[in-house]
Amino acid sequence: VPPGRWHKAVVSTQSTGWNHGLFGCCDDFGTCIISWFVPCVTFGQNAEAAGVSSCIMGAIIFFVPLLNLFCWVKIRGAIREKYSIEGSLINDLFAICCCGLCASSRRHSSARTAPEPPWPE
Repeated sequence: VPPGRWHKAVVSTQSTGWNHGLFGCCDDFGTCIISWFVPCVTFGQNAEAAGVSSCIMGAIIFFVPLLNLFCWVKIRGAIREKYSIEGSLINDLFAICCCGLCASSRRHSSARTAPEPPWPE
């Protein structure tokens, strides 16, 4: 590169964060509506995508107190691991307690927009 000239370096980096922010649940409006009005559906789809349970069983688990919290954390951890997303159990609990439906919507949207979607579109 000649002196005094700027050049651009192309650097390939892999994102290690969620594709959507915690309160970016409306980025995918369809998922947002389903998550807020029929949250058991998104919960079940996330459970199936993460390999935690089937979609139907996940939807049923959504209505069982404490078991649903355990599965929420397990689903979130499995999706983070599958897509190499940074985070921790504490961050997962914080996201679920602050706004579980936003977190569920974000997991669903992030999994759908990942390079290898876990289900056909």
